[in-house]
Amino acid sequence: MKRVAIVGCGGSGKSHVARELGHRLDAPVTHLDAVYYDDEWNELPKDKFAELQRDLVAAPRWVIDGNYNSTLQIRLEACDTVVFMDMPTLTCLWGVLSRQLRHGHGQNKGNGIYNRIHMGVIRYVLSYRRKMRPRVLAKIDDHARDHAQVVILTSRRHARRWLDETTAT
Repeated sequence: MKRVAIVGCGGSGKSHVARELGHRLDAPVTHLDAVYYDDEWNELPKDKFAELQRDLVAAPRWVIDGNYNSTLQIRLEACDTVVFMDMPTLTCLWGVLSRQLRHGHGQNKGNGIYNRIHMGVIRYVLSYRRKMRPRVLAKIDDHARDHAQVVILTSRRHARRWLDETTAT
């Protein structure tokens, strides 16, 4: 594993797995929320966001976490491993809410934690399995399945076990 794309619903644990995996693999970690939003929550223009990701994936080693379906293909075509955090809806909702309780509202670029809970975020999490999950799986199938290892993690315990097994020396 040298180039890892981590995707999944908000609150699924993408940032945590990215930090852990980056540390264990000694690879740079990029949280796409940190790239996409400035300090006032303004969005980076789509063309600049895509260009920046093309630069990131050109590196020999990386771990990138984030969804951003419009640019997912860039990461999928360049990765050697895809980690899909396929957590149940209630786990993701708890992840979003507990992150808010632990870290408060706002941004922490150092650890990739971006908290801005509003009804749009809650609706997104509630509808992810029905709407986004099939689209993400289809993109993985179309753009990564032939050249990348695809790992689907379905629980927090599964994620911890996979991290331990994968990075055991």
